[in-house]
Amino acid sequence: MGSQGSKIATCCRNSSSHKFALLEAPHVDNEENSEVTDVLPFREYTLEQLKIATSGFALDNVVSEDGATAPNVVYKGKLENHQKIAIKRFSRMAWPDPSQFLEEARLVGQLRSKRMANLLGCCCEGGERLLVAEFMPNQTLARHIFHWETQPTRWAMRLRVVLYLSEALEYSINKGRTLYHDLNAYRVLFDEECNPRLSTFGLMKNSRDGKSYTTNPAFTPPEYLGTGRITAECVIYSFGTLLLDLLTGKHIPPSHALDLIRDGNLERLTDSCLEGQFSDTDVTELVRLASRCLQYDARERPNIKSLVPALISLQKDTDVPSHVLMGLPQSGTFVSPLSPLGEACLRKDLNAMLEMLDKIGYKDDEDVSRQVFRLYQLSNHLEVTTLTVPIP
Repeated sequence: MGSQGSKIATCCRNSSSHKFALLEAPHVDNEENSEVTDVLPFREYTLEQLKIATSGFALDNVVSEDGATAPNVVYKGKLENHQKIAIKRFSRMAWPDPSQFLEEARLVGQLRSKRMANLLGCCCEGGERLLVAEFMPNQTLARHIFHWETQPTRWAMRLRVVLYLSEALEYSINKGRTLYHDLNAYRVLFDEECNPRLSTFGLMKNSRDGKSYTTNPAFTPPEYLGTGRITAECVIYSFGTLLLDLLTGKHIPPSHALDLIRDGNLERLTDSCLEGQFSDTDVTELVRLASRCLQYDARERPNIKSLVPALISLQKDTDVPSHVLMGLPQSGTFVSPLSPLGEACLRKDLNAMLEMLDKIGYKDDEDVSRQVFRLYQLSNHLEVTTLTVPIP
């Protein structure tokens, strides 16, 4: 671990030497980040439709992190066609001008990406202002990173989260929505397949004249504290705080994290639950990216287009489904994580499978080796999720 710390310190002391390499990284188009076409077009809903969908905005349907005490409450609901939805109900008179609210909602509603929880519609009746989006059943990144119960989110999954998040922001920027308000771990949601998605609710402020950041000032971009105005560089700063969240497993103030980075104190910076899952190179690069995003001078921060290819290069286990990395089936019910042998089978890694069997005493058992090879062949056609081999 000591050698890791020295590498981090060297990286951060010489961060200026990496600036142009990061900013000029070539953009890599990702086909998976293309627009989706199977999402319903944006529409207006009546208040009665949304009351029915939420059983009269019942408390049992509240999914906001602060519950019903939040100034803007989020509910889960179900439309008449049985589609599950998330509904954000703004506080009274948050948007007094209905035309302004509708215009903002329609603009966000034009976005359609598999990296986002897409906005399906809105409601604007009387003093009510509501947004309707796709419902994500597998909770928030905050829950999986800060409040996990059975197993911590694995390193490979954390890297996937930051990549998908960067792709969502890049898509939004390419469509003209350059600002995202209060980007944090509660804005990252997980769909039925446990793929991370960015909530589109953050593309609109909580009120016409409201603040763009409601979090602790310790996590707020320094220039925003001075001007009260959000910029594209503010979004990059918030992205840097999310990189820290995923690296540490804790919500550490950026100033404190940067002190640890400068001191090379990797033991306190990385999540101890992930020991053995990451390499020196991985951590060095992620810390370098985070430190660049958290530069005090907004002009020194990278843009999102340069971050995407940098994060693509860090990806691990890219052919393993997200729900397997998360230890969740697609239905959302917890299951035990795969053993190393089961994961090797899922990856169709025959060499790794035979190597593990050799370690447990099957070195000369040709019959078992043939069976494993047969399983490897079958896994090209079947969804193999577990493999049980008796221990002699």
